[in-house]
Amino acid sequence: MKKAILLIVFLISIFFTSCEEVVDVDLDNAPPKLVIEAAINWHKGTNGAQQTIKLTTTTGYFENVIPTVSGATVFIVNSTGQQFNFVEVPNTGRYVCTNFKPVIDEQYILTVISNGNTYTANETMKSIAPITRLEQNDEGGFTGKDIEVRAFYNDPADANNYYLYKYEYSNKVTSNYYVDEDKFFQGNEFFSLSDDDELKIGDKISLTHYGISKQYYNYMSILVSIAGSNSGGPFQSPPATVKGNIINTTDKDNYPLGYFSLSETDSRTYTIIAQ
Repeated sequence: MKKAILLIVFLISIFFTSCEEVVDVDLDNAPPKLVIEAAINWHKGTNGAQQTIKLTTTTGYFENVIPTVSGATVFIVNSTGQQFNFVEVPNTGRYVCTNFKPVIDEQYILTVISNGNTYTANETMKSIAPITRLEQNDEGGFTGKDIEVRAFYNDPADANNYYLYKYEYSNKVTSNYYVDEDKFFQGNEFFSLSDDDELKIGDKISLTHYGISKQYYNYMSILVSIAGSNSGGPFQSPPATVKGNIINTTDKDNYPLGYFSLSETDSRTYTIIAQ
């Protein structure tokens, strides 16, 4: 009987082994596109002189390494014609400027020259209302049992304002982004809100508010809705192509991905406490 059982197990193992077949999935890879991450952020209380622009390309779905772009010419010009040059940290695709001059409501033009193509974009530096206070609520969420944190600010009444909020959590790898406009709270106190139903005592939150243009608000609304608010970032391989404000003046059909934005920012950190 024991021999019979061993024989059956042996035959079954041969059967399943013979049924295994390696299937190679042949995915068509589109030609790589230039990705320009040109988020110029001026944190309150700093001079905003050091700024970084990152150049990469899209790559295959199963690739783990994102190709960087070296040897490009990158600069920004303000409305008075002053030029701010971004110099590459060798072989990194990171281009750094150390003398940038951010001015609220100033208009800037970005130029990137790479591989025979010239890319340009126009944008305006937007201000941000300062964060005035943080509040922890232990009866939040749909269940009334979640911990949530609110970051309050006073929205200026003299303009239409648009906001980007970023929340980073010590208990998660990814960040949370979402956008807002002051259509229903213009001139009043309002707040951003954490979005992590697993917060517990001791967890840390880093949050940032960005002042953004209406155009960037529209772009991020689409991007966040496609990629989901809980993501590694707004440029982390969204499942669909979203065009930004950067155009290829050499070949308009060969448009890049990414966006040129200029934001004043305000940030806070908070540790969840027992209440």
